[in-house]
Amino acid sequence: MRVTGTPRRHPVFTHATAVWLRLRLNEVGPLLALICVSGLGYGFFALAHEVGEGSTEGLDRKILLSLRNPADLSDPIGPRWLEETMRDITGLGSVFTIVFLTVAVAAYLMLSGKRRAGWFVIGAVGGGELVSTVLKLFYHRPRPDLVPHGMEVFTASFPSGHAMMSAIAYLTLATLLARIDRRRRVKALVLALGVTATLLVGISRVYLGVHWPSDVLAGWCVGAAWASLCWFVALQLQRRGEVEAPDPPPAA
Repeated sequence: MRVTGTPRRHPVFTHATAVWLRLRLNEVGPLLALICVSGLGYGFFALAHEVGEGSTEGLDRKILLSLRNPADLSDPIGPRWLEETMRDITGLGSVFTIVFLTVAVAAYLMLSGKRRAGWFVIGAVGGGELVSTVLKLFYHRPRPDLVPHGMEVFTASFPSGHAMMSAIAYLTLATLLARIDRRRRVKALVLALGVTATLLVGISRVYLGVHWPSDVLAGWCVGAAWASLCWFVALQLQRRGEVEAPDPPPAA
């Protein structure tokens, strides 16, 4: 008698496939991380050079003015609720939010028995904040004065600290969480949420008139480059056993 139905995969084959994919990721991951660091780092310095030459001024002004009511530059385009929503979104990149989120994730990792991974997260985000501060002091670009600001600002303009720290925190944490779950749909969702949060924070800064578009683009570049560098370092430390790997052990 012929038996119909979907054949079951042998557990040994499934386990071997999972191990092979993980080994391939460990080989390709560091190379991909270095390529991202190099490309994004070059993009940041190239953009910084163009900003210093004044080449981006025309496009910066055009984009900033396109987001304002021509009859009243203090009024951003769109309904009132959109402006309030943008203020809420920009808060996702504030110092308090980033610090709170980082400490919460680090505490979770430490309580889960991954103390060194928790300290690594703190070091990655804290180091990024230090880099952001140094870059702002070095370039010292004035904030936009073309339109009234939609909120108070206290630091220099280039690069955007909110855009940079959002890229560092949300991309780093999204990558970490994506490695914990082996389901591709979950990985894609977590990474998409990290990228979306990063993009929305940067867009909100331009909408509120507190940053030139080139500031935000530079913040994204250097923030993503730093997150890629942290990814590379994490892979090397995990390979040496100095930082706990977030991946769960393969199912038997």
